[in-house]
Amino acid sequence: MSGLVTVAYIGATILFILALGGLSHPETARRGNIYGIAGMTLALLATVGGAVTDNYVLLIFGLAIGGILGIVLAQRVQMTQMPELVAILHSLVGLAAVLVGFANFMDPEVHFDGVEETIHNVEVYLGILIGAVTFSGSVIAFGKLSGKISGTPLTLPGRHWLNLGLFLLTIVVGWQFVNESAAGIGSNPGLTPLLIMTALALLFGIHMVMAIGGADMPVVVSMLNSYSGWAASATGFMLSNNLLIVTGALVGSSGAILSYIMCRAMNRKFLAVIAGGFGTSGSSTSSNQGAVEGEVISIESAEVANLLSKSKEVMIIPGYGMAVAQAQHTVCEITKVLRKKGINVRFGIHPVAGRMPGHMNVLLAEARVPYDIVFEMDEINQDFPSIDVSIIIGANDIVNPSAQEEPESPIAGMPVLEVWKGKTTVVLKRSMATGYAGVQNPLFFKENTCMLFGDAQDTLDAVLKKL
Repeated sequence: MSGLVTVAYIGATILFILALGGLSHPETARRGNIYGIAGMTLALLATVGGAVTDNYVLLIFGLAIGGILGIVLAQRVQMTQMPELVAILHSLVGLAAVLVGFANFMDPEVHFDGVEETIHNVEVYLGILIGAVTFSGSVIAFGKLSGKISGTPLTLPGRHWLNLGLFLLTIVVGWQFVNESAAGIGSNPGLTPLLIMTALALLFGIHMVMAIGGADMPVVVSMLNSYSGWAASATGFMLSNNLLIVTGALVGSSGAILSYIMCRAMNRKFLAVIAGGFGTSGSSTSSNQGAVEGEVISIESAEVANLLSKSKEVMIIPGYGMAVAQAQHTVCEITKVLRKKGINVRFGIHPVAGRMPGHMNVLLAEARVPYDIVFEMDEINQDFPSIDVSIIIGANDIVNPSAQEEPESPIAGMPVLEVWKGKTTVVLKRSMATGYAGVQNPLFFKENTCMLFGDAQDTLDAVLKKL
């Protein structure tokens, strides 16, 4: 039986690798998801049928509860809620790592001698440590993404020293845990330092994400995805489960690479994002909020339709406002009408548009916008001088000129879509409120910018009817 389980685990690992490869491009993403589902199904069947030897009733009961909850969540969640769903699911992975770590540590049947015992205790310690940080950090990320917690960073005095102190303290407590466990004194030797470390790790996860500004949340989601993978991998070492080790390493490494790519796209260092991110300077943020920098030119839907009809080159920049209004389907219909008129329509996607990596790409794919007209920021930024009309749908920070023009701005240095270089820019917004980073946008006051106020779904429906 063990041989069959090993073969099944190898097959599941191959399917997971194929899934990651498929998810690297929109056209193969559906196939990648199918590979992932097949791999997880194979892994579950092999584990339940071959690795588990007792408590089947309890196991099936737990699988049924988890499966039903997963189906209900998948059916009810809106595309706009996808980022917070991802965050809360990451927290469950972290919580599972913590619970499995404690269960394994307190299991009287688990016993090692000498160096093997020390190695196993380190594996338990790391699994619980990473899991606790992932759990508490993901809960805070969920709160920020869902609006239950303010996106403004919590910048405590000496926060970097606090983080360093917590890190050093976990090392000291870890040393004490390994020594107490090896000595074997008492009923549960090592339990007290393990509980202390868990509390420290939970506190560190809370403080780390609370100190990160709203504009950095896509990186936070990616970073927590990486943490959840490393937590699963550490749990795999703890349980001597090769599939968990490999799968966790795949998730952890791919999440880390994605976080690095996104930080590079935002011209930020990954460690700087963790240390505080955008918006950490309270004076810069507050001074820009609500400041009037010129006259706003308002426009109506009929005028926007007229502008689009007379254009040759149109660029559409989607943002989180499009997701909130669920306007992606109307955007797709407008795109079809314009393309039938011979107008070249393209989409420009900023790496951090929305609330999680690839959020806008997912929405556009859902609306069946052709993949070949969707471009990343680096591919189309140089084309804006030749664009007749740029349509900004609920985006703010990713088209903010202050990132280039104001060195003291909280988003200074962040690469943005340079829409103001085009002939005309039309911004769809409900109001003049600032973006997620809390920074006023000078784009709204430029001479070649027009503001179309209202719900994006309603205003775009009106534009579509006029077209």
